[in-house]
Amino acid sequence: MGEIRVRAILANAVDEALARRGAMKADEVRRYEADALVDTGAVRCALPPHVVERLGLALRGHRVAEYADGRRDVVGVTEPLVIEILGRDTLEEALVLGDEVIIGQTAIEKLDLLVDCVGRRLIPNPAHPDQPVSKVK
Repeated sequence: MGEIRVRAILANAVDEALARRGAMKADEVRRYEADALVDTGAVRCALPPHVVERLGLALRGHRVAEYADGRRDVVGVTEPLVIEILGRDTLEEALVLGDEVIIGQTAIEKLDLLVDCVGRRLIPNPAHPDQPVSKVK
């Protein structure tokens, strides 16, 4: 398939909530722009420690992460962050590991994006080009 990368804007969700309530200025919301790796084999998103620190995200617990080679490790899981890709946004927790931002399946599904393997890119779901639609059954 080849590597797929996407521009992702990450923001501290607590900061955004405080800004909406007028308890913080909008320009004080901690943000980070990433050239993120889209990993269709990863269920969850992952952030390296330096991005977690830059966003001011606290850890809300720990989870077991299983790597592609079968190794397992206990890693931190962040409080919520906002992930914006292609003008669509969603709330996510992220595992703290590695050295680059990884966008996993949960974010791709919630953003209603599809992987274009030939074009090596993410695209909005053609059935919902204007906004993400969440399936509820």
